[in-house]
Amino acid sequence: MKATGTPSKSKHVALDDYILIDPDILGGDPVFCSTRVPVSSLFEHLKSGCPLGEFLENFPSVTHDAAVAVLMGAQELTLAKAGR
Repeated sequence: MKATGTPSKSKHVALDDYILIDPDILGGDPVFCSTRVPVSSLFEHLKSGCPLGEFLENFPSVTHDAAVAVLMGAQELTLAKAGR
């Protein structure tokens, strides 16, 4: 299942619309829906200084909306844990 449109900054991000965890796909590592691209690869690329656009060029099966939604979801979870 894949959501359409860029997620709104004021709305809760439904990560299940963008991330799939299936034991039959990459041993259950979280992947972007409808791909075999591990979500961790997005964070690894960004950590190494790779711009989002370059990540998307390297993994064309991942949409811009999906990558942004995952980043927003991570931000939301981090802020919730910090009590914000």
